Amino acid sequence: MSGMLLNFPLARCTRGAANDRQRRLRFTIPASVEGVLLVASVFWALTANRSFFSAAVQDRPLSDVHTWSFALALGVLLVAVHFLLLALVANRWTVKPLLTVLIVATAIAAHFMQGYGVYLDPSMLRNVLRTDVAEARELISWGLLPPLAVYAALPLLLLWRVDIIRRPWSRAFGIRAGALLLAAAAAAVALLLVFQPLSSMMRKHKEVRYLITPANYLWSLTSVAGSDARGAALARQPIGLDAVPGASWATRSRPLFVVVVVGETARAANWGLNGYQRPTTPELAALPLISFQQVTSCGTNTEVSVPCMFAPVGRRNYDAARINGSESLLHVLARAGVGVHWRDNQSGCKAVCQGLPSDSVIALDPPGLCAAGRCLDAGLLHGLDQRLAQAAGTQLLVLHQIGNHGPAYFRRYPADYARFTPACENDDLGRCTREEIVNAFDNALLYTDHVLASLIGKLQAHAERIDAAVVYVSDHGESLGENNIFLHGIPYAIAPSEQTNVPMFIWLSAGLRESTGINLACLQQRAQQPASHDHLFHSLLGLLDVRTTLYEADWDLFAGCRARPA
Repeated sequence: MSGMLLNFPLARCTRGAANDRQRRLRFTIPASVEGVLLVASVFWALTANRSFFSAAVQDRPLSDVHTWSFALALGVLLVAVHFLLLALVANRWTVKPLLTVLIVATAIAAHFMQGYGVYLDPSMLRNVLRTDVAEARELISWGLLPPLAVYAALPLLLLWRVDIIRRPWSRAFGIRAGALLLAAAAAAVALLLVFQPLSSMMRKHKEVRYLITPANYLWSLTSVAGSDARGAALARQPIGLDAVPGASWATRSRPLFVVVVVGETARAANWGLNGYQRPTTPELAALPLISFQQVTSCGTNTEVSVPCMFAPVGRRNYDAARINGSESLLHVLARAGVGVHWRDNQSGCKAVCQGLPSDSVIALDPPGLCAAGRCLDAGLLHGLDQRLAQAAGTQLLVLHQIGNHGPAYFRRYPADYARFTPACENDDLGRCTREEIVNAFDNALLYTDHVLASLIGKLQAHAERIDAAVVYVSDHGESLGENNIFLHGIPYAIAPSEQTNVPMFIWLSAGLRESTGINLACLQQRAQQPASHDHLFHSLLGLLDVRTTLYEADWDLFAGCRARPA
């Protein structure tokens, strides 16, 4: 009897533990690692690759059965490839954390790809990784919540109810090897079925591979990390070691002050000086400046364009490793004795000004111009009068604008410049009509016009003491809904003209025109011909009269319009 009494509590505990386990099992799904990976791969093929399938079948009639068989084979190929990639690294302990990260990242990637028409190639990933907190905050809007809820939160709830089946290591190894072989076989069969049309598509449109999600951002992230690691291990190569002041430096009677304004996301199509039907540049139109009508950018994002425009060889012989691994024009000019200064109102100089004097508008915090980690571009002119009053010798000031950086165009201008209405006042462009988006973009251009005209006004006010010039050019353009594409960053080979055609102008003070003999009528003629970011390096060398073997007169916009040789 006593033995029965002693065993009674133990029996109750055992039954309780068994009941708890049964309750837990009722709310879990037993599955193997391979099964979970297969479901994830199928899920992504169906939900995250809409842009890829649209691009793949865009020239095929949907009524043709071959179109559907082609799409089906591509779907099998995507599932097999993603399964293979995951199965090489996932095991019973890592599968859930790994898929948690990928599910969230893929939901976010698919949202921006489908919403804005972007491609996640290495260039775009580098741009994303260099995005500062303020830029990221503008991109994270309420519009991101629905896709995260449907394509991330719900799958994660399901994933974390999965009870991974445990197997002896020998059996687990055999099953994994068999699964990899089956996936490889499925990929091979699918590839054989569509090899001819797929290879043709990839030859003509290589960029389409950057629509395959999540493989696109995983590959691009790896590529960027590897490239950055190699670059970090190497010192930037000096260029222009022979740079010296030209003959004019010894005969100048007044300081020379040149300002280069690097615009942000201003596109030529909406630039009033280029014939746009709206008056987006009324103040500049009243000034004696030269507007270049056919200018192309080096890239479609800041990470590419800014280093490229300050390199001796830009888009015409583009070499990212060479450009990013070398010093810039600013280092060449400083070596010759030019006083170089970079002032930033965006996400940095992209190493173009590395080791040279620089500051940022947000650090200067000019009164009434900064809020929530962002400043209006008028802050770029803070303290300029004092700088001009103290200017001596040859000076170059580079101003890097926030300009028309999207999607929050409405944050780039004060209320007084909201002249084109109704304007989109939402970080999520999907909540605005195209008319509202264009209105906000044009308002931001109108404010850029005011800032640039104010800059020229300040230089004119010091015209009796200094010779001055302003060179303005945008880093790249912007898509505003044409062909359902927004923002920028499309691979250059297929980028629409809205992202590669940019505004550019040059203003020269009367004193500078006289001292250099630059003929405005001649320069006006040159402005009707094609130009590009590639001209900036050599034009500034010529304008500042810095001698170096890097200089190429054919790429100097002023070369044919000077009374005296540079």
